[in-house]
Amino acid sequence: MEIKNINVVKIGGNVIDDPTALYEFVRLFSNLEGPKILVHGGGKEATRLSKEMGIETTMIEGRRVTDRATLDIVTMTYAGLINKRIVAMLQAEGCNALGFSGADGNIIKATRRPAAPIDYGFVGDIDPKDVNDILIRILLEAGITPVICAICHDGNGTLLNCNADSVASAIAIGASRIAPTVLTYCFEKAGVLANVDDENSVIPLVTKENFKTLKDDGIIAKGMIPKLTNALDSASKGVKEVRICKAENLLNNTGTIIR
Repeated sequence: MEIKNINVVKIGGNVIDDPTALYEFVRLFSNLEGPKILVHGGGKEATRLSKEMGIETTMIEGRRVTDRATLDIVTMTYAGLINKRIVAMLQAEGCNALGFSGADGNIIKATRRPAAPIDYGFVGDIDPKDVNDILIRILLEAGITPVICAICHDGNGTLLNCNADSVASAIAIGASRIAPTVLTYCFEKAGVLANVDDENSVIPLVTKENFKTLKDDGIIAKGMIPKLTNALDSASKGVKEVRICKAENLLNNTGTIIR
């Protein structure tokens, strides 16, 4: 298969927790033309399982603090339950998918985040240069859709929990070394909202310049901060376009564009 363009789509949030919404998203994603890559989170599912097992969940600025017990849970949840559930659903739609953690095929390595100023535990940061775009090219040329979770590795035998938005950003930057790449973040909202309670208040364009103002004004907060930080980073490092939209709008042009 000749690769003329690549779509990288990240799915997370309430969509993964809602079987009906997830089924509808998988159907739409399967109909996305051309080579594509799916990156997924699953934080809410991991939080639910942590609670059932009596393990406290700690979040700082939208990022999960990952001790050894939490690492076990997120690995089982992201790389196991959710990843294989999505792969099976894609196969049912005729999309030949293959599931990956960052360790599989060395598709993406990470570096454990320093303990200062905040010790996040077994949490990794990613350099897009460490994305295995050679393997990605081989998979896409073979007509295989990679489904990548947010568990990466450090190259020395340790798994690391990474932010799924960061993984999607790095994968998109890596994919852009193969062909022009569009990165789409899909979640439960219509885009970046000026008023979180008003689905019609979508901000059509976020730039480096107005991002700081939106953050200072509290319009962009919590988990949206790393999402937009990663989107802006992607746009500055070769990704053709970054979009944030509602999962059900994957195939149309609504949402927020980031440049």
